[in-house]
Amino acid sequence: MAPHIGRRLRKGAATTAVAAAAVAALSASQAPGVAVGEQNRAGAADAHSAPEATGSDQGGATGNSPYYTDLPPLNSPNPAPSASAGAGTPLAQGAAEAGIPATVLDAYKKAEAELAASKPGCNLPWQLLAAIGKVESGHARGGQVDANGRTTSAILGPQLDGNGFALIKDTDNGEYDGNSSYDQAVGPMQFIPSTWAWAGRDGNGDGLKDPNNVYDAALAAGHYLCRNDWDLSAQGDLDRAILSYNNSREYLTTVLSWLEYYRKGTHEIPDGTGGVPSGRSDDGRTGSTAPSIPSLPSTPSRPSTPPTTTPPPTAPPTTPPTTPPPTTPPTTPPPTPTDTVDHLADGGTAKLTARAGEAFTKKISTKAETKAGKAVGKVRIRFTVVGDSDTVFTGGESVATVTTDASGTAVAPTLQAGEKTGEVVIRATVVGRSVTGLDYRATVTERVADAVVRTDDTALTCVPGGEFADRVEVRATYKGAAAEKVGATATLVTSADDATANTEGPFFKDAEGNPVRTLTGLVTDAKGVLRLPELYADDTEGTFLLKITTAGGATLTVELTVAAADSPASPSPSASPSA
Repeated sequence: MAPHIGRRLRKGAATTAVAAAAVAALSASQAPGVAVGEQNRAGAADAHSAPEATGSDQGGATGNSPYYTDLPPLNSPNPAPSASAGAGTPLAQGAAEAGIPATVLDAYKKAEAELAASKPGCNLPWQLLAAIGKVESGHARGGQVDANGRTTSAILGPQLDGNGFALIKDTDNGEYDGNSSYDQAVGPMQFIPSTWAWAGRDGNGDGLKDPNNVYDAALAAGHYLCRNDWDLSAQGDLDRAILSYNNSREYLTTVLSWLEYYRKGTHEIPDGTGGVPSGRSDDGRTGSTAPSIPSLPSTPSRPSTPPTTTPPPTAPPTTPPTTPPPTTPPTTPPPTPTDTVDHLADGGTAKLTARAGEAFTKKISTKAETKAGKAVGKVRIRFTVVGDSDTVFTGGESVATVTTDASGTAVAPTLQAGEKTGEVVIRATVVGRSVTGLDYRATVTERVADAVVRTDDTALTCVPGGEFADRVEVRATYKGAAAEKVGATATLVTSADDATANTEGPFFKDAEGNPVRTLTGLVTDAKGVLRLPELYADDTEGTFLLKITTAGGATLTVELTVAAADSPASPSPSASPSA
């Protein structure tokens, strides 16, 4: 399918100044009661104060592909009603621009809700997704999507062949962009294939991750903006996130302009009725226009009157042989740094071990080298957590892309251990080149406790055949702090010297109500507390022992007394912890 190419307008140095002025005017003309925010988002749009992108992949989500540069109107999209305005009054200036196609708007809001649940610290507003969707594709070309959110035709950016754009050779064999030579940005949020490979999400629950589906693309954009533990309610992190999407100060200014505009109000319009912006950031660039079709030569006209005289035939002139001009052999473009990579080598990675739920203290380091062993800088290395593992990189992603430095080294982000214990494989590969990957192995060990105690000292007693009035509750700690999600077992043992489960005395009940004297699979809560189920007694009287053992070896022995109501009770200490 052919890419959508908007009307080309000239873009010069005035773009940044106009954008900055528009943001300032937007801030000054806000409707009453609408706050810009404590971080002064509008002021931060100044191109001179904006931070550089801090993402490890400087190409960003889009490969720094072109975007729409149109700015929002200066007036509020929801102006105060006028007393003279009556029925049938046309929409005020700006109201049309505030409309977002229904399905596209729904996708933005669903992505915000999902991120609010999965990454609440990110504080992602749907208006930010709307702002990016506006400048990337004009909200999927004015809402040209079907009922499931898929664009009715492909939205493709220009091929990133280095001709006026970045040079990104094909990374997906044309799977997403139909181009097996170079990558192109794809879909309503304009992801390049190499980024979509790890950032892609299924936003509508159909089991697919489709960059041409606005639900999938919006959710992927949300996760992309929320990586690196950024808090988008803080202006600095907001700017960094936007710049990581497309590393351009003008892009930052344009997105912030639309963000503030949509914060003031918007409304839903039918799919397919939205307008498409006209200004493009690639106006005037080499290779940015559609290819032209050469016109055929016109047919020469015949003379109306034949010539009256015919000159006598003459011998053709003798032309001396000419030496053909020398042909210039086609020049071969110089190889890119990626082209020179022969293999990957370990950059000095230390042993990788962490307890479940904790961050690894060491990082993976990989070097890109030529065949001669020379370091290669400016090469993108992709680190991928392989297989079924809940261990992720900081920010919650299972894939991270890092560019090698001058020494040819790429250091992966910090790994965060999940709850699944055992060995985890992290594979390093070169983006854009078929080089054998390098596997690293990290070990996730179980959570442990080094102490466990009862939360109270109430004596635990029961009459024969009865039920204990109090349940056993303990707290596990590790180095003095609450040990959450630590596994434990509880066994009614035969004696202090014999850990075999007793065959008489107190017992728990299983789901069918049958007596059981060993419980496994117990786990402490977020405060390190474990509350056992109800205990029952058979007809045997006496003092019995309940032994609780946690992962890490901490143990606690609790005494249980079964005696008739009229028996003289002399409860002894109820628990004796040991490590």
